[in-house]
Amino acid sequence: MEAVPNLSEPISMPKHIAIIMDGNGRWAAARHLPRAIGHKRGAEAVRRTVKAAKNLGISYLTLFGFSSENWKRSHSEILDLMQLLRFYLRNELEEMMKNGVRLRIIGDRAKLDPDIVTLIEEVEAATVKNTGVNLTLALSYGGRHEIVEATRKIAKEIVAGKISAEDISESMFANYLETATIPDPDLIIRTSGEKRISNFLLWQSAYTEFVFLDKFWPDFTQKDVEDAVREFGNRERRYGAADS
Repeated sequence: MEAVPNLSEPISMPKHIAIIMDGNGRWAAARHLPRAIGHKRGAEAVRRTVKAAKNLGISYLTLFGFSSENWKRSHSEILDLMQLLRFYLRNELEEMMKNGVRLRIIGDRAKLDPDIVTLIEEVEAATVKNTGVNLTLALSYGGRHEIVEATRKIAKEIVAGKISAEDISESMFANYLETATIPDPDLIIRTSGEKRISNFLLWQSAYTEFVFLDKFWPDFTQKDVEDAVREFGNRERRYGAADS
């Protein structure tokens, strides 16, 4: 069992941490292993990170697992990733229930196989009343697609006469996003050393703090979460206001 981290210093804790999990393939390549092994080790890092969020008292954790652009990867790698997703959904439910984790999935489910969609719906329903960590997995997800879909829904309601163009505001628009019931992320962490957002939570990250780590996702540990939280706590968030 991992020790409860010592974050006794008075720092501002993020309510919502989102992570771009990057580097499974490069982690495997560096060890002359198949990419599938890198993805399996990445799934183990997911398990560690959910536990870390619980230990630190983080209410919302969002993990970018598979982007809308990842469908361009080889057919065999996509099959491996989808099989790993099936395994995760089937085998992690007991652990989620034990730890009070509520699972949500955001992204384009139409591109997923029907049996995976069924598994997602079953796990979401089973965990809906859990009050611990709110875990969101972004699968087949793209921030631009999410914004376009929200715009399309609003346009249809205007055409139907349910709302007018003058009704549109930032807060109203946010209610049409897949993350409508989730607060915007306070902190986004990206592994692998890359320093870009890669179409992840484009609307929601307007005032998010970023931490980029020069290590691959399978090596991500609870200490990395703690270090990122400490760095977040030392930053001043001004939301466009002048220096205090």
